[in-house]
Amino acid sequence: MQMDENDELLPEYDLDYSKSKPNRFAEKYKQMQRTVVLDFDVAEDYPSAESVNEALRFLSRITKQHQTELTHK
Repeated sequence: MQMDENDELLPEYDLDYSKSKPNRFAEKYKQMQRTVVLDFDVAEDYPSAESVNEALRFLSRITKQHQTELTHK
């Protein structure tokens, strides 16, 4: 085996990829994700996926609460 001076992986970690298997959860995980492109002005206010999800969950709760209030009047 040729040693690469930039390779930090030690020789004893010689991985045998011939026995590897596809990730059986990858397709299910991919189906659970949605990619959404934010407009630039929105992306400035929500710099991470976590901040976008938090804002959308909050909006969803308010919308559901408002709909419930309207149906009970």
